[in-house]
Amino acid sequence: MTVQRPHVVVIGGGYSGTLAANHLRLRGDVRITLVNPRPHFVERIRLHQLVAGTAEATVDYGSVLGEGIEMVVDTATRIDIDACSVELGSGATLGYDYLIYAVGSTGAVSTSVPGAARFAYPVAELEQATRLRAAVDELHPDAPVTVVGAGLTGIEVATELAEQGRRVTLVCGGQLGPTLSRPGRRSVAKVMARLRIAVLEDDVVTEVRPHAVVFADGAVRPSALTIWTAGFGVPDLAARSGLRTDAMGRLLTDETLTSVDDPRIVAAGDCASPSGAPLRMCCASASQLGPQAANTVLSRIAGTEPVRFEYGFAGTCTSLGRRAAVVQFARRDDTAIDLYLGGRVAATLKEAICRGTVWGLRREARKPGSSFWFTGGPRPQQDAVEGVAVEEVAKP
Repeated sequence: MTVQRPHVVVIGGGYSGTLAANHLRLRGDVRITLVNPRPHFVERIRLHQLVAGTAEATVDYGSVLGEGIEMVVDTATRIDIDACSVELGSGATLGYDYLIYAVGSTGAVSTSVPGAARFAYPVAELEQATRLRAAVDELHPDAPVTVVGAGLTGIEVATELAEQGRRVTLVCGGQLGPTLSRPGRRSVAKVMARLRIAVLEDDVVTEVRPHAVVFADGAVRPSALTIWTAGFGVPDLAARSGLRTDAMGRLLTDETLTSVDDPRIVAAGDCASPSGAPLRMCCASASQLGPQAANTVLSRIAGTEPVRFEYGFAGTCTSLGRRAAVVQFARRDDTAIDLYLGGRVAATLKEAICRGTVWGLRREARKPGSSFWFTGGPRPQQDAVEGVAVEEVAKP
């Protein structure tokens, strides 16, 4: 009698999903299918470089996926929990025994700001960055560019374009680099001053027009191109499939990353909301959660109890063009300390980390189980499971 191999479907081929798929190969008897809407891996941490034309941001999946993983280039449109299947945009259906939900996040333009959704360009996805790159190419070299949002993405986009000679205004809405320490923020401000970026720290955009932005004080400033980096969103696949989510739409899980609705579904990356207390949406989070989500599935296949995930930060790395960066050191809980690296040394380290991220994917593809994540202690609020943070849960 032939024993059927357990089938694990991974939805999403970003950092988290790719690592999870590769890590599942720790068991040789698991059938693994990766579903992704694009035929290539996107280096999301390089999208600001794609916008400025200083680098490409895609990698061949053949170099980052291990042998035996089936790649399906399609879009998941619905998860049928009762039938244990995934409905695809092509009309096909994939059955699964276990599912890893790693759909990531998207660039979100505020719907409450008139004109933003129509006239501003987000930059969080490959298609968005490619569209923005084409818009940048069409601009006159002296045309004013406005970047709305002064988090790490906004800082990277603004400095990358300014280094190319673009006339850039960065609208902070309260503070430049709010997750940075005061010394780190000063370092960023110095580079921006050298690049002649107009930093409007306290200003808030209240309307986006085809060739201008309007501020809360009524001022209207010309803007040939407005770039929106002031927020993330997540795909609504979980909510549309009847799974409980937090207020943003991230899949609500327990501390083993398992859906509170279905033990066969495990989440990883930006789309996961463990105990209703989600992690920062970034590559560092995705890279740590991906292999641990795979471990949860492998434990369930083996009939053992999955362990709570562990997680931590060492800091953040932010490009300031090609010749400078800021490496902000932080505590394990992601709070910045007054220690940073700047200048060319930081730029070299940032590039090494970007290269190392892809190297880590390839290593896990060659040697499952080689992934790294921080260990050694529980995260805050990790005892909050199904019944806690109910106010953050959105019933579909």
